[in-house]
Amino acid sequence: MIRIGLTGSIGMGKSTVARMFADEGIPVFDADAAVHRLQGSGAPLLSAIERAFPGTTGPGGVDRVALGLAVFGDRRARRRLERIVHPAVAADRRAFLRRNRSRPAVLLDVPLLFETRGDRAVDLVVVVSAPRPVQRARVLERDGMTSARFRRILAAQLPDHVKRRRADLVIETGRPIAECRRIVRRLVACLRGRPERYARSCVRSSSTPKRRG
Repeated sequence: MIRIGLTGSIGMGKSTVARMFADEGIPVFDADAAVHRLQGSGAPLLSAIERAFPGTTGPGGVDRVALGLAVFGDRRARRRLERIVHPAVAADRRAFLRRNRSRPAVLLDVPLLFETRGDRAVDLVVVVSAPRPVQRARVLERDGMTSARFRRILAAQLPDHVKRRRADLVIETGRPIAECRRIVRRLVACLRGRPERYARSCVRSSSTPKRRG
């Protein structure tokens, strides 16, 4: 089974590209969705989060705004939260891999793939990227988003130019969506039936030239 790691900074179009892989029949593990589920109403992580960050949970689960205010800009607080959440997400991911062990390839959609060293556990890393003005416009359209919060989020993520440099394949989402879909289709077609050690050999036939970071 070939493990594809998908990552990219906020607003780069990662969810859109993940759906393209799903449309091609590739099972997708969405780390963000796993976090939401693990922090929802009645979830097992709520008590630990409430103890660490009082007032950030309620009957509906984690209050994401309150938790964000408690964590953003505070490295120690963020690490404390990660020590609670990351092991649970990792267990969820292992269960996903067991369920799909007979599939030729799977996609692990992980926003902090490099930051958590998750790139070491995949066979191929795909990074989604877009020009900064496009990224900014997308993010600021989100409910409750401000320029200040956008800057804080970026500060907690590896810079886009570093992710691009470390990627096996960069998908430029500032280009027409049909072009992105063609890249995904070519990659998936090449990966099917190919051993893990040859996964990176599919990149050249799938990619378009990288934009300079």
